[in-house]
Amino acid sequence: MEIKKYTHYVQYYETDKMGITHHSNYVRWMEEARVDFLRQIGWDYARLEAEGIISPVVGVSCKYKHSTTFADTVTIEVKVAEYSGIKLRLSYTMTNEKGEVCCTGESEHCFVNEAGRIVMIKKDYPAFHEVLSSLIEKK
Repeated sequence: MEIKKYTHYVQYYETDKMGITHHSNYVRWMEEARVDFLRQIGWDYARLEAEGIISPVVGVSCKYKHSTTFADTVTIEVKVAEYSGIKLRLSYTMTNEKGEVCCTGESEHCFVNEAGRIVMIKKDYPAFHEVLSSLIEKK
């Protein structure tokens, strides 16, 4: 399954007094890209919530490589870096129009039900498990 990349256009309000994108926005863009990624694989947040699945962030990291400014186009590629059936780790690569990597990052998620108990995706949601397993990044 080919995953399309997510595109974000840097907004003026996302920049600081120096005209550079504030560092906190890259984490927001990872969230936007993750939501879009889930939609692309057929498991958008509306579906997850309808199934009773909540996927909180348990960790996030970023490495800033190249600054962006207002009106830049940032393309974000999302990959499944690791998936255990209980936890999911996604990797993000953000590039500008010139193809320069601006930021790399990761987010880690677990899956819980509405009561806050861990959900075993492989056992309880085999169709979702199958999709995530098929997308694990090969090293």
